[in-house]
Amino acid sequence: MRHRITPKEYVKRNWLLVGIISCIFLAGLYPRLGSKEGPLHTEYSVKYGAVSLIFLISGLTLKTDSILHTFRQYKLHLFIQLFTFIFIPLVTQVFIKFLAIFGVNAWILRGLITVSCMPPPVSSAVILTRTAKGNETAAIFNSVLGSFMGILLTPILLLFNLGSTTIVPLLGTIIQLTTTVLIPLCLGQTLRNFTNFKEHKFPLNTIGQTALLFVIYTTFCDTFLVPETGLSALDVLFTVLSVLFMQISLMLISFFMSQYFTSDFRRSDIVAIVFCSTHKSLTLGIPILRIMFHGYSHLSQISLPLLVYHPTQIILGGLVVSQLKDWVYLERGKKPPV
Repeated sequence: MRHRITPKEYVKRNWLLVGIISCIFLAGLYPRLGSKEGPLHTEYSVKYGAVSLIFLISGLTLKTDSILHTFRQYKLHLFIQLFTFIFIPLVTQVFIKFLAIFGVNAWILRGLITVSCMPPPVSSAVILTRTAKGNETAAIFNSVLGSFMGILLTPILLLFNLGSTTIVPLLGTIIQLTTTVLIPLCLGQTLRNFTNFKEHKFPLNTIGQTALLFVIYTTFCDTFLVPETGLSALDVLFTVLSVLFMQISLMLISFFMSQYFTSDFRRSDIVAIVFCSTHKSLTLGIPILRIMFHGYSHLSQISLPLLVYHPTQIILGGLVVSQLKDWVYLERGKKPPV
């Protein structure tokens, strides 16, 4: 007889998803608390606190030999970066041609194109990959690589796809990536290899996921405080449905396309591919949009798809992470945890 999962077991198994839903609810109750102008000072507590903590934990838990092995997986890195910067913009161009038939707001369509040109984020994809028992090292490498490449490629892609571009703050972005990602990662590796930290039993995975939930909470606080966009309810509905369809399609395409490389990619690699190749950065995206379309009366319409895309990718990730974890366990010959 099949074991029936109790509510307690379901919450334990899917606690990240439950946490995401709780974050959305709490952010909706009092969004100013976790907003950029709020008392939590998220420009520091998130950027240099939670995100740095996530990568410090990654440095503490990753085996150095696995990092060296991941550097040699050039096919995996090539797949993710080509999917992110080439495949998604091309597919989006086709997608907006289809949406234009239904009379979707032209500025929303420009916003969807802008989203497709953005680089990956450096926190959510890594934590979701780790939670799903995917190739965390590959997720970190490609998130950081994609962010650096986005400094150069995103303006070029925007010029090619929209006919307009902007200069990304190069020095500021490099400093931010170095201080929030590379330094904590190297510090974690140093503590792991040159101290007896490995003998301590801290719940690092739980701490990392809690840090991600804090990032998610503050993201939704900012989302709920977005001023009126000047769009009709139908335009907003079209945006939400378009982004949802776009993300689900991209996740499925990346998942099944990578199946053709089963001789090269293990299931843990495919998990990293699904999250890293389809996620887009809000942190870099919003400043780019504000520089590109400064003074435009349609800035809010163009920004809406990215504002919808970011929380949607987190929610969808939370929905599939448990299934992907079971899938990875089966390849390893282990019984999926209840």
